[in-house]
Amino acid sequence: MHLLNGNYTAVATHDDAMIEYTKKIVEEYNIPHDQFEFQMLYGIRVERQLELAKEGFKMRVYVPYGTDWYGYFMRRLAERPANVAFVLKGVINK
Repeated sequence: MHLLNGNYTAVATHDDAMIEYTKKIVEEYNIPHDQFEFQMLYGIRVERQLELAKEGFKMRVYVPYGTDWYGYFMRRLAERPANVAFVLKGVINK
């Protein structure tokens, strides 16, 4: 809805289906690349982050920091169990 109404949109996901859907909407409605960005957590799906950047998409990478970085990171993982798989793949592939 944000994209289609001309609003700047942050698409914060590691999910390929959501990324591909966003790319489809962007192409179908000729939405400029400066109207949105993809966002991901540091260390998760780094190769995908690089691919999106090479394709010309804005890619913002978040780095949890501060005294409660661990709590923040755990909450992000708990929000979506598939995130745990992304983290494990990232750790194993390093």
